[in-house]
Amino acid sequence: MQLPLSRRGFLVASAGAAAALGAAAPAQAAPGPRPFGRYGSPAARLTPTTLYVDPRGRGDHTTVQSAVTAATGRGWTLVLAPGTYRETVAVDPTRTDMTWLGAGDDPRDVVIVYDNAAGTPKPDGSGTYGTTGSATTTVRADGFTARRITFANDWLRADHPGVSGTQAVAIKVTGDRSAFHHCRFLGHQDTLYADTNSLTVFARQYFAHCYAEGDVDFVFGRATAVFEHCHFRTLTRTDLGSAPYGFVFAPSTAGVNPLGYLVTRSRVSSEAPDAYYKLARPWVPSSDRTARPMLTVRDSVLGPGIDAVAPYANMSNDYPWQSQRFAEYRNTGPGATISVPENRPQLTPEQAASATRAAHLGDWEPWKEDC
Repeated sequence: MQLPLSRRGFLVASAGAAAALGAAAPAQAAPGPRPFGRYGSPAARLTPTTLYVDPRGRGDHTTVQSAVTAATGRGWTLVLAPGTYRETVAVDPTRTDMTWLGAGDDPRDVVIVYDNAAGTPKPDGSGTYGTTGSATTTVRADGFTARRITFANDWLRADHPGVSGTQAVAIKVTGDRSAFHHCRFLGHQDTLYADTNSLTVFARQYFAHCYAEGDVDFVFGRATAVFEHCHFRTLTRTDLGSAPYGFVFAPSTAGVNPLGYLVTRSRVSSEAPDAYYKLARPWVPSSDRTARPMLTVRDSVLGPGIDAVAPYANMSNDYPWQSQRFAEYRNTGPGATISVPENRPQLTPEQAASATRAAHLGDWEPWKEDC
């Protein structure tokens, strides 16, 4: 059973976007809301390397993937008209410095969504998709930027009770210098996969003014990623009767990488009962037993959904969280209360001075491009 978007809140369109999502119209439509908003129209191109995508046929392409396929080389811009794009999309490593711009006023106006899970059988009978293959959107190219777009996976456990592989990724990002501004990431388990292309390659990623929701490990991977002014929301669950329902972060930082995830000036809220979620657990994958997961959460608000007494848990008893690189600094809110100090490792002011976006991202300064 496919879950209608309206039931999950994936698409809450503005008036202009709602008009663009109405019944199909001829290419020469009557005057009305412009599908590309501030980005003009295909007739008035931004640059020779701009492609316009519109599911109603009023652009260069009707699907995101067809536009990506056409954009060979580097430096392309894709302008996405308001609408729902039900498809999987993959950006290979050769398409560097690509930008996707949602033409709506809100990331809810442009939604890229599909419903594969790790346990979903492939159509060709060659097995199941696995976690990586479940991703609605996969970005492997360096220099990728997205603005005002929702990336979603609407696969639900309740609709597939016989499937054990319940990981369902909304987006997997592995390229260096990947930036997301005012974007949304919606799913349940493994929503946002912030990773790298290989163990020996670092990938810097930046998420500003973004929203991510889920239940189990819904922000995870080995990237060096900064989340600034972001909102993380934990979902309620009807299939479990006791805590914990899940975990917000599951970093798998390579041991050779000095920096993992930094969450700063952000907040965590919850639909679930108080203290039913852990803030994080370390992921040491079978492909890299030398991983030393790193997460720093600082200057953020942790709501009552986070278990303040024991906010961290183990994914494997062979790799206890206490042996990893978890730390906090100057957090507030009910979920940040320090009642058992040994369960809440804190940075000193001197250590905090080095736990910054500049330290994580080096000479790349994507926050200067935020809007």
